[in-house]
Amino acid sequence: MRAIFGLVLVLGLGLAGFAVYMANDYISGFEAELARAKSAQSSNVKLVEVAVANRALAYGETLTPKDARLVKFPANALPEGVFSTAADLFPDANNPDKRRVVLRPIEKNEAIMAVKITKPGEDAGLTSRLERGMRAFAIKVDVASGVSGFLRPGDRVDVYWTGESMSGPLSERRDVTKLIENSIELIAVDQTANNDGTTTTIARTVTVSATPAQVAALAQAQSTGSLSLSLVGAEDDTVAGAIEIDQRSLLGIEEEAPVETVEAKKQVCTIRTRRGADVVEIPIPCTN
Repeated sequence: MRAIFGLVLVLGLGLAGFAVYMANDYISGFEAELARAKSAQSSNVKLVEVAVANRALAYGETLTPKDARLVKFPANALPEGVFSTAADLFPDANNPDKRRVVLRPIEKNEAIMAVKITKPGEDAGLTSRLERGMRAFAIKVDVASGVSGFLRPGDRVDVYWTGESMSGPLSERRDVTKLIENSIELIAVDQTANNDGTTTTIARTVTVSATPAQVAALAQAQSTGSLSLSLVGAEDDTVAGAIEIDQRSLLGIEEEAPVETVEAKKQVCTIRTRRGADVVEIPIPCTN
């Protein structure tokens, strides 16, 4: 009886050991597969460090090292103009004259991009918002011509000129409204270039970014007539064609074609007389 009990005990211990061995082998294989999957996933997506904002930053604020930190970001989805090191973002952090200034609002944890901050040492004036070859030009507006105060820096507008057409004879001159500039960018409204969009004001002047040729055209238009602005949609990329409207086209009046008058041919009466060998016609008054 004791021999049978011992045999059963040995057999049970053997089966238990075999079960532990099989379970351990299965767990080891699962962990190895999991490690390989993690390794493959990490090798497929390359991560790089990118500077992001520690807090919400408003227009005009000075950017300091405390306002930014580096986080991992997928290398294949980097926004244009990001900073990968603190040295790139703050090349001379100890020099207050080389600080950067915020040009556009930056939200917390948003990547800091070059387009939203100034270069080291620059202020946040209009010169920092002008691209190469562009000029700033101010246009006088009121509540009607300025889209009721809904204009913001960064918006795009069409510019219409209303004045007297100088083409044709003086008697045919007429008032016309014409599109002179299409989708031109606003860089300031009155004395502010902040485009956070939290305030609404009735502007008296707006400043646009334009080429020198556009500046000349706008100056001439402003001195010879009145300018009105039309707000362009944020996602509207259509280009308007030539537009010119006068009162006749506004009311649908078709200009009548001039009536041609045929001048009656003047009757000429003559008599023939012979002078030597020649016969000549001599005009005389017509009797009927």
